[in-house]
Amino acid sequence: MPIDTLMSALVGVLGPEHVLSEADVCATYEVDWTGRFRGRARAVVRPADTQQVAAALAICAEFGVAVIPQGGNTGLVGGSVPRGGEIVLSVRRLSDLDPVDILSGQVTVGAGSTLSAVRRHAQAAGLDVGIDFAARESATIGGMVATNAGGEQVLRHGSMRRQVAGLEAVLAGGGVLRRMSGLAKDNVGYDLPGLLTGSEGTLGVITAVRLRLVSPDRHQVVALLGLPGVDSLARVVGQARSGLPGLTSAEFFLADGLQLVRAHRRLPAPLPAEHPAYLLIEAGGAEDPVEAMGAVLDGSPDVIAVAVASDPAGRAALWAYREALAEAINALGVPTKLDVSVPLDALATFLAELPGLVSAVDPAARTMLFGHVAEGNVHVNVVGAANPGAVEEIVLRRVAEHGGSISAEHGVGVAKVRWVGLSRTPVDLAAMRAVKRALDPAGHLNPGVIFAAEDTC
Repeated sequence: MPIDTLMSALVGVLGPEHVLSEADVCATYEVDWTGRFRGRARAVVRPADTQQVAAALAICAEFGVAVIPQGGNTGLVGGSVPRGGEIVLSVRRLSDLDPVDILSGQVTVGAGSTLSAVRRHAQAAGLDVGIDFAARESATIGGMVATNAGGEQVLRHGSMRRQVAGLEAVLAGGGVLRRMSGLAKDNVGYDLPGLLTGSEGTLGVITAVRLRLVSPDRHQVVALLGLPGVDSLARVVGQARSGLPGLTSAEFFLADGLQLVRAHRRLPAPLPAEHPAYLLIEAGGAEDPVEAMGAVLDGSPDVIAVAVASDPAGRAALWAYREALAEAINALGVPTKLDVSVPLDALATFLAELPGLVSAVDPAARTMLFGHVAEGNVHVNVVGAANPGAVEEIVLRRVAEHGGSISAEHGVGVAKVRWVGLSRTPVDLAAMRAVKRALDPAGHLNPGVIFAAEDTC
């Protein structure tokens, strides 16, 4: 069928103002947050509700046209932008927020709702969302579920999968899957919401999510620690986990990262002297955790210097040194970003060897490291790489040698397709391909993500 027939069918369902095809209007939907991944879309469609999503997918299935689901487009692995001629389906208009259910501690929200909007909504009812990260103003709940997002509170509350009490999604042919009861006990058949969580838009388009909420801490304290080296990170976090029950976050960065953020944001030095490694920890609870945190830190020979804040402004000021890192690195140029995890007993070795590994294949590249200590999650950022493929190859193979994962929290996308076999066995991969073929037999949903497109049809 000709393209004008496809466009007419989509316009008939969504209205002309929500079927975009002009190059300048589509441009922001066609490039990811890093600027590294981009492509041309046949059109961008912006449905207003689940019924319009279902109708749009049914039309695309009839015409044999691939669809790229897109939320806030804050991903880092190219999974939410077109590769060439697909329809981009934006869920940003699906932003309804139902009243918070106080009895169950849950809320149902549209997939296009931003994390910050949902957090404000939950906080107004005396609750909160158990996940947070720097892209909160633009990251959408649907995209966070689709990628099983992690962030700064995984240590205490778990990744996005732990927050999902139910979801609604539209399958490739337009059928609507709805599991939104939020029941704590419901063992009828397969856990389809769990399957769709982390599926990166390859099995269905998430349209609404029922979230488990958490009780906010009455008291919070943040400490920024100066450490003698990366080998201290896991030890100090281990001490904090055993002596600080309300530990929420444990984030690390290195001396070069602090220097970069200070220059980019024009921030003062947080500690009197510079240190090779920094650890930012946050704890909270019904009782003030300052005394317990002090006892843990005073008892650690690895802690050289400490800055502590318990008021909102002071906590935000300390967090800025960690949360501004991605922004500051991007200001240097388009980075090669690798989100990986390794066992904690390999973390120090992995961090120490990474700059040398990268320099061996790309001498002019600059390696910047930060991440989440408790999960062994390292965000590897390489700026100025002349050969990104070689950098990815050597880093991800070393991750596998340490028994780690090539993707800790951002998904596989298109960026890591060729290395999926480093973290999954042939039996795993065959099972996943079978699921993909069962739910999307024509391979129209986000082709090329997780697997090469030709591997799933």
